[in-house]
Amino acid sequence: MPVRRFLEGATFGPDDLKVMSAAFDAALVELGLRDRDDRLIELVARKITSFAKLGERDPERLCDRAVKSFKEDDDAVA
Repeated sequence: MPVRRFLEGATFGPDDLKVMSAAFDAALVELGLRDRDDRLIELVARKITSFAKLGERDPERLCDRAVKSFKEDDDAVA
């Protein structure tokens, strides 16, 4: 599932899309998400997109921020 599906009208260049796709794929692996129909996958893409809209372009930082936000959400629920 490409991250571009969740861009919500935002315009990114080809290099930005590569960075976001790499971050998206890495975050899915780190979170152990394999089922492409899992609703969490959409949430990961939306988080990465929102961080990219704020100007983040490093794939490792995009991935880390997305993963961290899920872990923080988990901690808040526990």
